[in-house]
Amino acid sequence: MSQISSFDFDGEMFDIGGERYLRTGELLTEQDIADLKKKDAIYFGAIGDPRIKPGILEQGILLKMRAVFDEYINLRPVTSWFPFVPLKREVPFDIHILRENTEDFYMGAGGKFGPSFSEKKNADGSYDSSVSVQRGMYNIGLHLNARASDDDDFAYEVGLLSRKGITRFADYAFQYAQKRGEDRVTLVDKANVITNNYGFQREIFQQKADEYGMKLDFMFVDAMSMAMIVRPETFGTVAVPNLFGDILTDLGAQLQGGLGMGGSGNINPHGLSMFEPIHGSAPDIAGQGKANPIAAVLAAQMLLDNQDFPEEGKMLRAAVRHVLDTNQTTPDLGGKLKTKEVGQAMCKYILNQKR
Repeated sequence: MSQISSFDFDGEMFDIGGERYLRTGELLTEQDIADLKKKDAIYFGAIGDPRIKPGILEQGILLKMRAVFDEYINLRPVTSWFPFVPLKREVPFDIHILRENTEDFYMGAGGKFGPSFSEKKNADGSYDSSVSVQRGMYNIGLHLNARASDDDDFAYEVGLLSRKGITRFADYAFQYAQKRGEDRVTLVDKANVITNNYGFQREIFQQKADEYGMKLDFMFVDAMSMAMIVRPETFGTVAVPNLFGDILTDLGAQLQGGLGMGGSGNINPHGLSMFEPIHGSAPDIAGQGKANPIAAVLAAQMLLDNQDFPEEGKMLRAAVRHVLDTNQTTPDLGGKLKTKEVGQAMCKYILNQKR
């Protein structure tokens, strides 16, 4: 890209991931955080390793980075990349899902109690359990004193939403919709069951809708999952809490051709943002040249847009469209090329456009 435009970068590779954890036991260190804070943006690869227990890398690296850098918006566009949309009718759609990225049930605020887990049972037959949550906006400690009629083992996970967290999420959502030329935001939740968290969120979003003079549509997450299949063209900017956002955006990625087609941005509007493909590390095909690079390229496009290089971002997007139209793709999209060859085809297209 630097050969044909003003964009240039001084990239630095960080040894953060499964290999280092297996080698040293380190996840995201304070030194990592200090060094990353000096950067303009982070381009993050897929994480996950079958040799490591699920949750260790995700919570100790990825979720921690989102929290430490206060990347409270997760942007995941869902675009109709024809002919790979697996719907019966060919209707164009461009849904931009904004997932709140630092609260809800993805806080790591949970634990277990009971005779098998707790070292000490209180004199009254109860158990004590404590969790702490550190976020850019606040630090909070929770203490649970629990006594059950049946002396069984229990596990719990706490989902928290704060007024400040919801307010800034709502502001971003309505401003984002305005920039897209839209007059409404769709808020997805499960307020009919999780009434405290999502009822609170609905109140604040409605206040913000009135403040911005915009419309606000409410959708339950189960209804939304069906609607995205039946009528995806009716949605524009969609705001979703953390847990449901993770699920719906994977559905969205499949709508546009599979997880290999989904880019993702973890946005701090006033600080350090991080960009990554939606998909995981796919260790079963690692090193075989089978991985679809398009999600990673679309994540790079989002990084360029975020860093005020929109024209360069358009070049990457046009290159993606080109390889799809000419069947220069990996086998998951019906092509015969290897990962590197797809990347080379995109580079060649961009260079040819500028000659």
